[in-house]
Amino acid sequence: MISFTAMVLVGLTGGIATGKSTVARMFKRCGAIVIDADELAREVVKPGKPAWREIVNTFGKTVLNPDRTLNRHALGAIVFPDKTKLRQLERIIHPRVAREQARLTRQAARKNPDAIVIYDVPLLFEAGIDKRVDKIIVVTTDKETQIARLKKRNAFSRAEAIRRIRNQMPLTHKVRRADFVLEGTLKPASLRQAVHALIRRLHATL
Repeated sequence: MISFTAMVLVGLTGGIATGKSTVARMFKRCGAIVIDADELAREVVKPGKPAWREIVNTFGKTVLNPDRTLNRHALGAIVFPDKTKLRQLERIIHPRVAREQARLTRQAARKNPDAIVIYDVPLLFEAGIDKRVDKIIVVTTDKETQIARLKKRNAFSRAEAIRRIRNQMPLTHKVRRADFVLEGTLKPASLRQAVHALIRRLHATL
């Protein structure tokens, strides 16, 4: 666990396409500090950085765009069907993301010792990050909603959507380990009310 003074570090997770990013934006509008693991992951793999070099050495130059940035679609096509390769990629990226998250959390605590920091991270349990946070929020939804959102948002086939969902820990397992659960299929107004109520509960723990 990483705690600084009275600050609360909250892990926000869920399944792919459950509405986690929408919830994160709502927390930010409520005044919470949001750290986005996906943004950190994009930062650590910029061209020329150590993680970028290791990825290219491991998976080859076919994962690069003409401007030398990572072609996430090409990389995903290599690693998502093969769990061994996916774990290889995670071992390259996760430690570097963890270091950057810790730095940003320390920075937030120095600015406001009573801050609520939301760490938005898809693989919170899979990467063992649950051990480094004070509270855990899981955003959940039904599988068919996930599939429909992935088909619309990412233009995935149904088979590809199901494969991406299966690459993550089942939502039922995550829900059992959560301190708080938010339903990602709620109407926006209802979801905002749930987020407001939850942030009041988090403030009460300070």
